[in-house]
Amino acid sequence: MRYFSSIAAACATVALVSYLPLATKAQDKGGDKGGKFGPVGPGAAGQRKDNAPKGPTPKMPDGKPDFSGVWTPTNFTAMGQPSLQPWADALYKERRANLSKDDPEGNCLPAGVPRISPFPMKLVQTPILIVMLEEGNVHSYRQFFLDGRGHPKVVDQLWMGDSAAKWEGDTVVVDTIALNDKTWLNGQGLPHSDQLHVVERYQRPDLGHLSVDITLDDPKAFTKPHTFNRTYSLLTDWEIHEYVCNEFNVDAEHLVGK
Repeated sequence: MRYFSSIAAACATVALVSYLPLATKAQDKGGDKGGKFGPVGPGAAGQRKDNAPKGPTPKMPDGKPDFSGVWTPTNFTAMGQPSLQPWADALYKERRANLSKDDPEGNCLPAGVPRISPFPMKLVQTPILIVMLEEGNVHSYRQFFLDGRGHPKVVDQLWMGDSAAKWEGDTVVVDTIALNDKTWLNGQGLPHSDQLHVVERYQRPDLGHLSVDITLDDPKAFTKPHTFNRTYSLLTDWEIHEYVCNEFNVDAEHLVGK
């Protein structure tokens, strides 16, 4: 019952964050009112109460930070507003006016990068690879190779793109390209093109927190790069669970537009 009550709370948040065509003020007033992952508090949109454990940053045998754990996002809507090219701005306004009717995630398609849901995600780390496992959406996964490989010379346009990673001190820098233009950057329909380039800088400042600085660069859709910060708290008594969007899709029948 604990699991299903948490899923119900998260689903309510998804419905609010992903499909209302209103901006962050509306999102501030709703969302997860409690449950396993902590209540949404006042302030930044989608901000959750921080119940993270305290302690020093855990280390791998080689002395690098260990990012392993189950993490819940604490400010999952805090993307801000990129400066859009005229065609992208017009498309964004059209999608908002149409109440996000054509949201790919509402039809159980992958969320893409860097869009996330309020469900937890799990990081599994080895010396040469970090794997990200998402509980929400369609059980998406990402792989961050740390063995020195870069992007392949030829790569298809992918829902989750192609990611190359490296260490810069205690920071893991993930460079993602080859994203198709089918995904939305947020639930209100923020668009991007197939030239979207995402750079994420992962840091674990202490035991209970994960901080990710994210830069979006898309010369076709944006007038300039856009950077924001996403934060997570560690869940010490939780595992990610099976969530089959295709079987439990309560959104599609309500995405009717105007």
